[in-house]
Amino acid sequence: MALFGFRKPKKNYAISLDIGTEFVKVLIFRVEEEKAYIIGSGKQRQRLSDMQGGKVTDISGVIGNCEKAINQAVEESGVAPRQCIIGIAGELVKGTTTTVHYRRDSSDKKIDLKELKEVVDQVQRKTFDKARSALAWETGYSEIDVRLVNSAIVEVRIDGYKVTNPIGFQGKDMSISIFNAFAPVVHLGALQTIAEELNLDLLAITSEPYAVARCVGLEELNDFSSIFIDIGGGTTDIAVVRNGGVEGTRMFAIGGRVFTKSIADALGKSFEEAEKIKIDYSLGKIKDGSEIAVKVAAAVENDCEVWLAGIELALEEFSDIDLLPSRIMMCGGGSLLPEISDYLAKKNWVKRLPFAKQPKVEFIKPGQITNVIDETGKMVGSQDITPMAMANLAIDLAGEEKLLDSILDKVVDGIRS
Repeated sequence: MALFGFRKPKKNYAISLDIGTEFVKVLIFRVEEEKAYIIGSGKQRQRLSDMQGGKVTDISGVIGNCEKAINQAVEESGVAPRQCIIGIAGELVKGTTTTVHYRRDSSDKKIDLKELKEVVDQVQRKTFDKARSALAWETGYSEIDVRLVNSAIVEVRIDGYKVTNPIGFQGKDMSISIFNAFAPVVHLGALQTIAEELNLDLLAITSEPYAVARCVGLEELNDFSSIFIDIGGGTTDIAVVRNGGVEGTRMFAIGGRVFTKSIADALGKSFEEAEKIKIDYSLGKIKDGSEIAVKVAAAVENDCEVWLAGIELALEEFSDIDLLPSRIMMCGGGSLLPEISDYLAKKNWVKRLPFAKQPKVEFIKPGQITNVIDETGKMVGSQDITPMAMANLAIDLAGEEKLLDSILDKVVDGIRS
């Protein structure tokens, strides 16, 4: 797995830094025997001017919020690691998986390291320019202003047979699927600056929807398929997983803040007051049928329609998928609003997309991230999934690098240089 800013940690403690539109969330964890143990956490609310739609708009303001959240986690854990993984989201981050089929000259010859590297290099060079050009065209940025966030080999098949390490296998046809995520350099640069100012050693910058899609142990579940939806304060992030592999990621700039603003306008409240009302309503603390509950439901109705249209448009972009997974897994603080799952349960929008049946909606629970153990007892809800998912990715960075990941790293380094 190649990640932007990749660097091997020197110690087994690290920080997961989730710089969200609404909150900065920090986890401090130690890595032992391919598991991450959370020993400290911190959270700091962002000002409205600090972030917009998942993008940093005030670097100094975000740095101050990060410092406060990190200090909370350091005080709880008793350690102050410098190694850090940061998540990147926002509507300008695009991820897609490309599969390339390669016909070998001799099916009897065993695949060796040299041949495998040549194939990966051929695949990545072919997909790299294509994916970067597509993002530049979609966003209006020039190609030179777009950078690779992370790459991962999703699947390797030999004559249709799925393998985890193709070395030593024989066969005529080899297919390799590689996931690439790209983002504008201005977006990445802001996160690098934040890490530098905080005096953190950047292990990686990773695509957050990719991290979420990988957090439930997909490598052990070859037949696992799902649509992951992470609703944060400023964006909704989507990842589509089929047969254990990430097909791609999409994002759009509608998140919890949109719903809060509508509630504030409808009730004549400040943004902060409306946020508290929204959270209480989402947690069932406001009685059903009460005057305020009715007003909140009416206030977010139009936003839910627009949000659902955004989901539909994002999924339409996966035009090469014959059938979309009939399972939706939700996380993020915004996902708790009851209208969200109600709207997803509607049948009309599903009929316009290639679903075999009405998708079942469920929420990812912290306990489902089996490789991340919470020793603080504070990881209890959907809003905690993303920083935990990033810690899960960091386990690979701290452990022994796998052969395919090592080859991909070398190829990506060659392309960048």
